[in-house]
Amino acid sequence: MSDSVKTLIGKKVGQTTFFEESGKATHVTVLEIGPCVVIQKKTQEKEGYNALQLGFSEKKEKHTTKALQGHFKKSGATPKRVLKEVRVADATPFQVGQALTVENLKDVTWVDVTGVSKGKGFQGVVRRHGFRGGRNSHGSMFHRAPGGIGASSDPSRVYPGSRMPGHMGTQQNTVLNLRVVKVDTDNNLLFVKGAVPGADGGIVTVRPSVKK
Repeated sequence: MSDSVKTLIGKKVGQTTFFEESGKATHVTVLEIGPCVVIQKKTQEKEGYNALQLGFSEKKEKHTTKALQGHFKKSGATPKRVLKEVRVADATPFQVGQALTVENLKDVTWVDVTGVSKGKGFQGVVRRHGFRGGRNSHGSMFHRAPGGIGASSDPSRVYPGSRMPGHMGTQQNTVLNLRVVKVDTDNNLLFVKGAVPGADGGIVTVRPSVKK
C-alpha cells in the first residue's frame, strides 16, 4: 500500500453480484473506504512510536464534545464519528489534514476485513454453540437444554468458560483473505469476494492480508 498505511476505515454498503471480465458471476460485498483524514501524527521522538490517527464519517459539531471539537480544529478537519490509530513505519511523509482514500488499496489483491457482527440477543446453547440437544420424541423432557454443568461434590462449582446460554453476536470479527474484485476510486468503493461481519452501514477496517 502506498505511503506504508496498512489500515483504512470504511463502512459496509451491502452485497451484490458482480460480473467479472470473464463473464463469471461473483458474490461480492461493497465497502465504502474513506476518505480517512489524518487527525494527528504520533512520532518516535515524541510518543515513542510512529502512528497516524485517522478520522472517518462526518459528525455534527453540536454532537461533539468541547474537547474533541478542539482536537479536530487543531487538525483543520471537521468532526468525525470514528477515530482509529494506525501504525506506520514513518509518519514524516504524512500531513495533518491529509485525506487517504481507497486509491491506497488499488494495488492490493487480498485484504482482511474487521467488523462487529450482528447482535442476536440472548440465545440458548443449541443456536449459540451448536449443541445437538436431546431427543424430540414424546416424553423425552430433554430437547434444547444445556444438560449438566458441573459435579456436586467435586469440584462443587462450574468451571469458568463453560459454554452456556447468553448474549450472542456484537463481537469484533476479522475475515481473512478476501479477494479484491474491483476498486472504484471515483466513488471510494471496494468490492471484495465473500461476506463481511456486521450489518449494512456498519463500520469496518480494511488492511492488506497478513497471510497472503
